[in-house]
Amino acid sequence: MNGAQDLGGQMGFGPIELEENEPNFHAKWEERAFAVTLAMGATGSWTLDASRFARESLPQVTYLTSSYYEIWTRGLEKLVLSNGLVTEEELKQGRKLEAAKPVKRVLSADAVAGVLAKGAPVDREEHQPARFRVGDKVHTRRMNPEHHTRLPRYARDAVGTIEAIHGVHVFPDTNAHGEGEQPTWLYGVLFKGTDIWGPDSDPKLSLRIDLWEPYLDLAR
Repeated sequence: MNGAQDLGGQMGFGPIELEENEPNFHAKWEERAFAVTLAMGATGSWTLDASRFARESLPQVTYLTSSYYEIWTRGLEKLVLSNGLVTEEELKQGRKLEAAKPVKRVLSADAVAGVLAKGAPVDREEHQPARFRVGDKVHTRRMNPEHHTRLPRYARDAVGTIEAIHGVHVFPDTNAHGEGEQPTWLYGVLFKGTDIWGPDSDPKLSLRIDLWEPYLDLAR
């Protein structure tokens, strides 16, 4: 979807400020927000892509005025509400008012290290050949979907070159909305900066984005 999360290449938001020796978290509540989000994800109540969509579909003013982990927390609130795991009143009061709803699984404290080390791979078996080869010129599709997508708005309707083939991976556009994984080929695509930001931009810049096959067509 088009939203406030798609800021790459847009002007007016200032430079990214790098913090020397930046800690993983700047406050204890951020640690808790991260932990609770991962713990709830481990219940299997929704997919990773659904979690991303919950965050990116926040109202744009809310998104732009919230810190990173505030966005995570607000996204998690949307997910537990939409899945019937809490009520509006429980969120408001910050305590349980009804019997807890069952979930598929619970991540125990002693299993956290192993689960995090294992991760959640999204690569899948290959069932059909890749449509593109390294070196192919491709054209990203011009689209404005209401659903989740990993094709950034600023990189749509642009020409790039296939630089790498990463294999078959879960397709986020369907996986975010309960339509199945629909695995498809994933490519590393190289773009000239001037093809993204225009001829008056820095000609020395280039951009690399990993993009799924349904986003691409052969460039004419």
